Amino acid sequence: MIVTHSAEETRALGAKLAAQLQRGDVVLLRGDLGAGKSEFARGVARGLGVLGPVPSPSFTILNMYDESRIPLYHFDWYRIHDPDEIGEMGFEELLGGDGVALIEWSEQAPEYVPDRALDVRIRAVDENTREITLEPQGGFPFREDILL
Repeated sequence: MIVTHSAEETRALGAKLAAQLQRGDVVLLRGDLGAGKSEFARGVARGLGVLGPVPSPSFTILNMYDESRIPLYHFDWYRIHDPDEIGEMGFEELLGGDGVALIEWSEQAPEYVPDRALDVRIRAVDENTREITLEPQGGFPFREDILL
């Protein structure tokens, strides 16, 4: 577990993770509303080279960034009510494809989550402090020592 003490530290951790992400990687961002998932995602985006704004895709479900070193697909499945919506929108092609997929609220459509993923769990301790646990699944290549 890694503890961050500000939104800036949470973003910095995401940027460090981005240095080891490769095409086809899927990162699951889990935590309650306001836990810091979007801040972590902003850090990953910056670490991949995204320069512009990185808003939460809460209403659009997907924000795509192709100006980064690897395409970034930032999903927010909070508003998915039927998992088949993922397939109907063609989003499953982007999971494990040519870019990095960050998925907030993946538990809304677990059947579309690949076995090989990095599970990032974020828990708000107080207004600024976050406990972040990163757990590789299905052989996801991950070196936690790079983040420390």
